[in-house]
Amino acid sequence: MERGKLSRQMSGQHLGQDLRISIVEDDGEIRAHLVQLITKAKGFSLVSDHHEATQAIEFVQREKPDVVLMDINLPGMSGIECARILKQSIPDLQILMLTVYEDSEMIFESLKAGASGYLLKSTPGAKLLEAIREVHEGGSPMSSHIARRVVQYFSANQKRSPEVAQLTERELAVLDLLARGQLYKEIADRLGMSLDTVRKHLQNTYHKLHVHTRTEAVVKYLRR
Repeated sequence: MERGKLSRQMSGQHLGQDLRISIVEDDGEIRAHLVQLITKAKGFSLVSDHHEATQAIEFVQREKPDVVLMDINLPGMSGIECARILKQSIPDLQILMLTVYEDSEMIFESLKAGASGYLLKSTPGAKLLEAIREVHEGGSPMSSHIARRVVQYFSANQKRSPEVAQLTERELAVLDLLARGQLYKEIADRLGMSLDTVRKHLQNTYHKLHVHTRTEAVVKYLRR
């Protein structure tokens, strides 16, 4: 497989509502697997795949895909720094870290750089596709044990925010499940509410906490 950027032409079935995905992964075998997964999935369109960060930055800034799947351990520039640069130039871009690292500091640095989610490369294909959709809808999926590491990190290293006291019981319940890596659909099922109600609770939560993203809300929640 050719390394580096591979632009993808939109086919007749990849129109309108398809999520446009770019992949940044230096391992050729893993990248090929991800390319195949996205290409075959209904509702997804593969825009490009890249084996290193510099090339990815140039292409992504020009083509502006909806979601970028980002490895951390890349040759030259790391995926964390790549994510930081992309978020600075394209604030609305959604970045989902896909890595083998479970280190709490690595997870936190990825979130600080602007990543919207953090999954392991061992994540099953169906779960990964669901997570990509969730990221595009404003969520921030994390594997459950990854989410626990985030909770542990903030509990040990951060001060708590009094603003969380303003939240209602239901808003807290939604935010708590988000902080534990649950997807919107899982939260709705767990709490017996609709997806629209979950989103409404989050809108109210963002307003009360004076934040604009799920990651910022989770940070304030974990500092409570």
